[in-house]
Amino acid sequence: MNCNSHLFQNLTEASKLALTRRQFFGHGRNVLGAAALGSLLGGGLSRAFASNTPGGLALPHFPAKAKRVIYLHMVGGPSQMDLYDYKPEMVKMYDKDLPDSIRQGQRLTGMTSKQARFPIAPSKYKFSQAGECGLWMNTELLPWTSKCVDDMTFIRSMHTDAINHEPAITEMQTGSQIGGRPCIGSWLSYGLGSMNQDLPTFVVLVARPTNSEQNQAISGRLWSSGFLPGEHTGVSFRSSGEPILFINNPSGVSRERRRLQLDGIQAMNEMTFKDFGDPETHVRMQQYEMAFRMQASVPELTDLAKEPAHTYELYGEEARKPGTFANSVLMARRLSERGVRFVQIYHNNWDHHANVNGRMPAQCRDIDQATHALITDLKQRGMFEDTLIIWGGEFGRTIYSQGGLTATNYGRDHHPRCFTMWMAGGGVKGGMVHGETDDFSYNVVKDPVHVRDFHATVLHLLGIDHERFTHRAQGLDFKLTGVEHAKVVKEILA
Repeated sequence: MNCNSHLFQNLTEASKLALTRRQFFGHGRNVLGAAALGSLLGGGLSRAFASNTPGGLALPHFPAKAKRVIYLHMVGGPSQMDLYDYKPEMVKMYDKDLPDSIRQGQRLTGMTSKQARFPIAPSKYKFSQAGECGLWMNTELLPWTSKCVDDMTFIRSMHTDAINHEPAITEMQTGSQIGGRPCIGSWLSYGLGSMNQDLPTFVVLVARPTNSEQNQAISGRLWSSGFLPGEHTGVSFRSSGEPILFINNPSGVSRERRRLQLDGIQAMNEMTFKDFGDPETHVRMQQYEMAFRMQASVPELTDLAKEPAHTYELYGEEARKPGTFANSVLMARRLSERGVRFVQIYHNNWDHHANVNGRMPAQCRDIDQATHALITDLKQRGMFEDTLIIWGGEFGRTIYSQGGLTATNYGRDHHPRCFTMWMAGGGVKGGMVHGETDDFSYNVVKDPVHVRDFHATVLHLLGIDHERFTHRAQGLDFKLTGVEHAKVVKEILA
């Protein structure tokens, strides 16, 4: 053995010994406990304890209402009073100043804090009652969605801590305004695992809006696994070119040759893991194998040509165009029926600081028929009852106008104090409204729901107690719902 080999061996031994006393007992507690329990149960839990996931902690904690999630995130923050939070009294307040008693000195963004006044802008759109529940909503721009309201629960009292996009969307997706935490899809992948070994547990689709006047940045950190094992990161499907980067073999490389190559890489990774014990080495090995299996499963999944004509009658002709919201929602249905546990769709351009009249109709056309189609399609396939559909943004909009105001056009600034989200299927009540805002849609006056409560409720619907669902990182036991109080919104549960 040469000098370099001796040096490598010494480094390897040093790495194995580089455990603090606390780390030893932390790991020992889990390993010895697993061994004891495994001996009692005949070793049947060995596979569950093989990776650093709560699989060995008997998740779900209780019977789940939902098996899977389709989360439709409207990037930018939809205007609640232009869609689902009807405020007819505001017509009488047109162009009057927002009362100080309503604003109560609450902070504003830099975009409107210098305005001389805050003129009230009533919604210019037609509202009417929809469904047997009689929900007042914007039926002018959302005629298809209005047919589904008896299947939905509307939470009008959502509120958040952040007033700008980056911290707000980060908090909505990860439970924290600080980057680097796992997103909700990664938490569910980590806790509940896969339902299809040939596809990722967590898939992300970024839909292209018809109008792109003011798109917000959408980055991969929003579907990051943070401090959770890397295998729980969301896999982004693309709308053009290869569905997933590098999914196809290079020219001249057969599937058999790729298999031989992966076997060789696997052997080297096994040696590295044996020497260093880095769990990320196993993650790489698992991801290589997943990519190999996906080479066979993804082409069939993404081939929409085999969908029958009635599918496009339901979703609309836009569903034939890759990258549209309708196409993304149809893909989400296909992913869900094949066992993907969490599908996230981002739809941009809801940041309506100006030109609501020119932009809101296009946004609603993008999502309206496709939303109705998704609910209808899942019902027809017997999947609606155990699929949780979520719709919403990262915050709401102000009742006062940003910039110029006319009777037919206005803009709205960010508003964290109250906004509306809805859920459907997966164990929530239909035809229900939870929470209430004041006449100005500015403050919550009844049954407030924080982002933490929203996350606790989603986990509950999937059979998880948010207080018991933790992961230890950097010496701390982290939760999706953080350290502050969070409650399950039991009133909306079916």
